[in-house]
Amino acid sequence: MTQPNDEPLQQRLDAAMAQVNRVLLGKPRQVKLAFTCLIAGGHLLLEDVPGVGKTTLAHALAATFALEFQRVQFTSDLLPSDIIGVSVYERETGQFRFHPGPIFTGLLLADEINRASPKTQSALLEAMAEDQVTVDGQTHALAQPFFVVATQNPLDLNGTFPLPDSQLDRFMLRLSLDYPDATAERALLTGSDRRDLLAQLTPQLDGISLTALHRQAQTITASPALLDYLQALLAASRRHADIRVGLSPRAGLALLGAARAWALLSGRGHVLPEDVQALFVPLAAHRLLPARGANGDILARQLLAEVAVD
Repeated sequence: MTQPNDEPLQQRLDAAMAQVNRVLLGKPRQVKLAFTCLIAGGHLLLEDVPGVGKTTLAHALAATFALEFQRVQFTSDLLPSDIIGVSVYERETGQFRFHPGPIFTGLLLADEINRASPKTQSALLEAMAEDQVTVDGQTHALAQPFFVVATQNPLDLNGTFPLPDSQLDRFMLRLSLDYPDATAERALLTGSDRRDLLAQLTPQLDGISLTALHRQAQTITASPALLDYLQALLAASRRHADIRVGLSPRAGLALLGAARAWALLSGRGHVLPEDVQALFVPLAAHRLLPARGANGDILARQLLAEVAVD
């Protein structure tokens, strides 16, 4: 298997990130975080105001990794069957035949996910956790790799249903793209239309490569000292006075997996504390249950500041 310091693989990863960065200007950190999530086998939640590039990022990732792309616009009247699919009785055969929904794809864009009812949101839980769906007692495996990019607008709360904790926990990372800086915004104003640029994107990797990268990331070394630091962060979240429910063991596994993927993208065969720190807020903030109206992002940063690296 290709090693982390193998130049051809690193060049392909660099070329893939460079391609996405040419479309999503001025957001190299967010692009690297999205790649980390994808390679680690997680799912991505983009929480931001409209018009900052959330959909563009999803399209660019799908094109760069040659993933089949499906987009579902979540609305209050969307049904679980609209996502998963439905069994239809066929008179000719006298049997029910399953018609797959858009979830049977490589990359699913769940646009404005919090506009759907909790029942419809829950339709994604099994898929995101187990890479399968169950319809009428029959289990159907999803395509591999399977990656969900969900978006939500944090400001417009009319007609929305907040994601429950169980749904939030299925997202490895939650990111905000935010507004571009002046230089990037000028390049947007004077450059090509994003839709034209997306149409010009070419695959730099594919699904088979992505699966291999996921397996390779799992081999990245995490020293006992690094695991001590990670565990200290988890423990600190569970005893913090302003946190009602701290990070679970599943969150710890997600943090370790993401840190390994981040190290792989950085061309290293081992995880550094800086890798954990780079990922901690986007991974932990949406999983913390604050007390007394505290803010999850602020609490996650406090934990980083309070837990020392030995």
